[in-house]
Amino acid sequence: MTLTREDAVSLDAGDPLAAFRHRFVRPSEDVIAYLDGNSLGRPLQSIGKVWASFAADQWAGRLIRGWSEGWMELPQVVGDELAAAALGAAAGQTVIADSTTVNFYKAVRAAINLRPGRRKIVIDRDNFPTNRYVVESLAKDLGLEIVWLTGSEDTGITVADVEGVLDDQVAVVTMSHIAYRSGYLADAEAITSAAHRAGALVVWDLCHSVGSCEIELDRWQVDFAVGCTYKFVGAGPGAPAFAYVNTAHLDRLDQPIWGWLGRQDSFEMEQGYVPAAGIRSMISGTPSVLGILAVREGAAVIAEAGIGAIRGKAQALGEMTIALADDWLAPLGFTLGSPRDSARRGGHVSLVRSDARELCAELTQAGVIPDFRTPDAIRIGLSPLPTSFTEVWDGLDLMRELAR
Repeated sequence: MTLTREDAVSLDAGDPLAAFRHRFVRPSEDVIAYLDGNSLGRPLQSIGKVWASFAADQWAGRLIRGWSEGWMELPQVVGDELAAAALGAAAGQTVIADSTTVNFYKAVRAAINLRPGRRKIVIDRDNFPTNRYVVESLAKDLGLEIVWLTGSEDTGITVADVEGVLDDQVAVVTMSHIAYRSGYLADAEAITSAAHRAGALVVWDLCHSVGSCEIELDRWQVDFAVGCTYKFVGAGPGAPAFAYVNTAHLDRLDQPIWGWLGRQDSFEMEQGYVPAAGIRSMISGTPSVLGILAVREGAAVIAEAGIGAIRGKAQALGEMTIALADDWLAPLGFTLGSPRDSARRGGHVSLVRSDARELCAELTQAGVIPDFRTPDAIRIGLSPLPTSFTEVWDGLDLMRELAR
């Protein structure tokens, strides 16, 4: 039986996370439904207040003294806050710094450095482009071999796929925890374990999973992980990313971008690079203080809501999206480009039709904002805290009308 709009309203009335929607800045009146939170999250109201207070009180008030009064420690302090709220990681292993691309480069190169003599990197062809390009660059510069995996449309990349290419020459296995196009959720724990049995290290890209599903980096014994903070964490366009390094590797960590703030006694300005102890050595340049403060706000809201509850709502929103797509859009030529099993699906649902690019543009112009991914997928991004069931219903209802 097709879900009615009244059903969606009823789901919102019973939503234990409903109050969090009011913590976010409302979109402009021309937006009917914002369904692209997996690309850029909506802003929390608190972020603007924190920024204004910082500019007036700390920046203007303390001026350059602020660096020695707490600003310099923010990458590690807020890294620990995000790790506790969303990464399943103990303190001292996470920093907020740079972009995902830069952190990914650092992490993969550091992992390679920990496995001297091994000449292969394993990555899948559906991984996010920046990850593929960085791996290609490293392979070119270091004379390494790339082992490309191609996943099934039904299962994504499986443990068996990874196990099938592992040998004593593989230095690093790197994948996205949630595939950016399809939303497939990889079995990070099992894949990490398989890589370790072969003596390889893992680097996980958590861009689409941080803040949308449960992550247990320490329990899974992940070696390295990186991710952005402007999707489900909602820290804003270009917000700094995070980097995680398992404590087991910190005493031997050798990342390639040696910057002054990653050196011990940074302000001594001495000749030669001596890495700082611990996770601080993953930092290269001056922290983006405003961006890190926005990450702090997002991490705090995730901690308050609880990542388990957030994951539960993401699954419920996805199930409703798929049910409406089956009833409304499948007869119009759409196919499902994401897993039906919610346990294997992240926080977005991809719907596939040949004219997806044109239809996505029409939807955006009409006030429903999803995302297009080449060649033929419309991604419905389901950010659990700011998104209501009624908003998703209204968005897909307009999508049905335009698709006709």
